[in-house]
Amino acid sequence: MMLVVIRLGSQMPVPGVNTSFFANYFANNTNEAFSFLNAFTGGGFDRFSIFALSITPYITSSIIMQLLTIAIPRLEELQRDGETGRKKIAEITRYLTIALSIIESLAMAIGFGNQGLFGDTSSKAQYFLVILTAVVTMTAGSALLMWFGERITENGVGNGISIILMINIIARIPDDLMNLF
Repeated sequence: MMLVVIRLGSQMPVPGVNTSFFANYFANNTNEAFSFLNAFTGGGFDRFSIFALSITPYITSSIIMQLLTIAIPRLEELQRDGETGRKKIAEITRYLTIALSIIESLAMAIGFGNQGLFGDTSSKAQYFLVILTAVVTMTAGSALLMWFGERITENGVGNGISIILMINIIARIPDDLMNLF
């Protein structure tokens, strides 16, 4: 059921988004970096959906924490403390994920918003409100995906984060094959 919610969330745009902007933007720009990101988000990026960030902030924060564990003796000690230390590192990773989600969604919302993503936002108050809505929505979407991944892992189905990535990549295969041919 979580995978169905993930696929539905990848189709729902952030409130206030001019959906025709992204369709035109991707039609005119075949940037391989955007295509790569779009594959990881299961098409959520080119729709600027609530899951546009996908699980990438969590993956990034996990990598950062692994590197910091080597560099910071206190984190290395936590890692060696067994289950309680790993739980504390997982908690720090979650907080770092939220921070990265806010930074990434803010950059995306401002960057694309300045190019017309949100339509006519002539007043500063309206522009701020639309940016705030986009940041909160995408951060919440990323946090929800992180939670889904952890629940999938806890229930013994497999690595939840990997399953979420896999379902997003598999969802793009039909579009990628049509583009190929």
